[in-house]
Amino acid sequence: MNTEARLKLELSESQIEIQRLRDRLATAPPTVYKDLAFISLVPKWSGSESAVSLEEFFSSIEGSAKIGHWAEADCLQVAALKLVESARTFYYSCPELHAESVTWQSFKAIFRDRFKDVRTDQFHYMQLERARQRRNEGPQEFADRCRALAQN
Repeated sequence: MNTEARLKLELSESQIEIQRLRDRLATAPPTVYKDLAFISLVPKWSGSESAVSLEEFFSSIEGSAKIGHWAEADCLQVAALKLVESARTFYYSCPELHAESVTWQSFKAIFRDRFKDVRTDQFHYMQLERARQRRNEGPQEFADRCRALAQN
């Protein structure tokens, strides 16, 4: 009887401890780990016409940030690390981009202002109008390219 009572008491204490741990897990914020391996998915960006568009560059950073649980400061650092050529020169010569108060939104606004597309709507319209399916390009690929031209 004494052994049985002791086992019941231990079982009861264990159940109370388990419930206490469950309650603690339910109220504690989940641990989120930053995954910086996604940096490798962000392309280098030069600011030249042959580079991916600025919006694609920002989109790749923001997509990687979302998946990798990056903070805004991480986005800024990754963007700065991935700049090359004239884009890097502009970054280093622009004091607003190095201020403590710079945000991801202000960083993007400054870069959009500096590297805005100077080609006219007429130019983009003509690009779309002259679009022809390339030799080894499938119909779906051609349609995707036309959609991209239409967005410009």
